[in-house]
Amino acid sequence: MSIDLDLRQLRALVAVADAGGFTAAAERLRIAQSSLSRTVAEVERRLGRPVFERTTRSVVVTATGEQVLAIARECVSGHERAMRQLDGLLAGSSGRVALAALPSIAAGLLPPAIARFRAERPGVELLVQDGLAAEVEELIRRAEVDLAFSVAPPTGESFRVRRIARDRFCCVFPADHRYAAADGELAWAELAGEDFVRFTTASSIRRHVDRILGDQQLDLGEQAEARNVGAVAGLVAAGMGVSVVPGLVLPMMAFAGLRHRPLTAPEAYRGIQLLQLRDRVPAPAAAALIDLLDAMAGTGSPLPPAVEWVPRGD
Repeated sequence: MSIDLDLRQLRALVAVADAGGFTAAAERLRIAQSSLSRTVAEVERRLGRPVFERTTRSVVVTATGEQVLAIARECVSGHERAMRQLDGLLAGSSGRVALAALPSIAAGLLPPAIARFRAERPGVELLVQDGLAAEVEELIRRAEVDLAFSVAPPTGESFRVRRIARDRFCCVFPADHRYAAADGELAWAELAGEDFVRFTTASSIRRHVDRILGDQQLDLGEQAEARNVGAVAGLVAAGMGVSVVPGLVLPMMAFAGLRHRPLTAPEAYRGIQLLQLRDRVPAPAAAALIDLLDAMAGTGSPLPPAVEWVPRGD
């Protein structure tokens, strides 16, 4: 035999048991007592056993009724819990937001926003995956993340793209290098003849820097290559050459004790872009994170050196 009881019927059982009678339970449920009595009678008919023993003075739960009520309470509380979760999801106060970002963005731009978001919405789970530009684009393309942050223009027409910040390219060098004798800006032309530490071609930084160096037609000295920021910083600190990095990378090189100067003639910037799938409406929590980033850009929340927000609409 298959018993099919709906939530209304289960609520009725719990209300009668908690109130100790039909009259008080009907008042709590704001229904007529006759309607409540019919509901409970129908439940008992389907069960084939009484849930309550009725006397002229009281209503007592039967032995079978105790077990039925335990199940009913679990169903009712589970439903209420699920509805609270649904309310939170629709309000953006619960759920999960998955992000993908370049390592420099994940480490330099997003942490203050994530910390503020978590303080305002502790019920939302945030996941951050960092990777190279191609990896970040693939994660958002496959809808494995809700939002992506990158610098490389995405391929195809699948994305909505908006610039949220930019960072300026700077030259990094050891503290005892001749560049350390002065402060302020450094012209790209002054890199001529310098030994140089490049990022490998897998890095989006390499593509930006190569383009500018090519435009300037500069001849560099001996060159070394490394893939990640830590390795580049270590090679520069060891005297293998100077390097050029965008502003968000500077804090990631702090361990190496390097100095930096912003590059000019020309000033060069890297755009930080927010990527979303064009045909996918962001969940409320993801939309709330976007709103927070817009608010931080609008108020000019502090950023690392050589990094600045791009307010929406600029």
